[in-house]
Amino acid sequence: MMDWTNSPCRVLHRCLSKSALLYTEMVTAEAVLHGDRARLLGFDASEHPLALQLGGSDPQRLAQATRIAADFGYDEVNLNVGCPSDRVQSGRFGACLMREPALVAECVATMRAAVKISITVKCRIGVDDQDPEAALRALIDGCAQAGVTVFAVHARKAWLEGLSPKENRDVPPLDYDLVYRVKRERPDLIILVNGGIETLEQADAHLNHVDGVMLGRAAYHNPGLLAQVDARYFGGAPRDVKAAVEDYFTYVERRLSQGARLHGLIKPMLGLYNGQPGARLFRRHLSESAARDGAGIAVLREALALLNREPACVT
Repeated sequence: MMDWTNSPCRVLHRCLSKSALLYTEMVTAEAVLHGDRARLLGFDASEHPLALQLGGSDPQRLAQATRIAADFGYDEVNLNVGCPSDRVQSGRFGACLMREPALVAECVATMRAAVKISITVKCRIGVDDQDPEAALRALIDGCAQAGVTVFAVHARKAWLEGLSPKENRDVPPLDYDLVYRVKRERPDLIILVNGGIETLEQADAHLNHVDGVMLGRAAYHNPGLLAQVDARYFGGAPRDVKAAVEDYFTYVERRLSQGARLHGLIKPMLGLYNGQPGARLFRRHLSESAARDGAGIAVLREALALLNREPACVT
């Protein structure tokens, strides 16, 4: 979700669900230590509960970055051992670390010793020619011995040789049953499943076997489904999408007054009305008008007015 789940995206998602745990896009430990921390780590207070997804393989550097994250107010730091992009391979972090479970365990142990907030792990079931049955268990067992109790498992291998990052999201077959078996073997751990989950009905089926579900692209492309999450899973009240949008507009107005440009704030909204009448006109108006100089909240209200002006279609 790099370059996708930025702060505006997370604020919109929080407007739709008050209880779901939100994750940042992955940030490397080196970027945290040497980069623009306000830009990389800054978030809106409404985003809690919020986890920072961190990448790296040096235990001490990760611990330093984790302390900084805790000082910023994050509720959790999640070590990413699942991202298959070329950038993470060259930097020795992400999915390539599935080959080094002992190092990952050392990393999380050092991170846990540095802070009081929760340290969790996101991983794949293996990489390249690894046996997933052995690779996943080795990673989870090592990290559990280091004190980690929460694992989000993308139930696919990552093929670092031969597949692009985009292909790695879809081509390797899903093996949910392996994740289920690991949960049965380790009832003391909290296991979340990720990968290929597009609807809340599918999430319901997974929750018969594991403790939680992580949604990535489905939540980004169809954020409206998050309006059902609080009532369905957390005992909260149903969230009205119209009310959530008004809450987001309040945030947008505040950001505009601080000098932000509208086009950077509307991207998370583009899929909000997918499948509803007028969704295509809504997206087109935002895409064409939000980049204009001086574009403001009126553009969003004009886009909303275009809903219900064409037959419904899945888009």
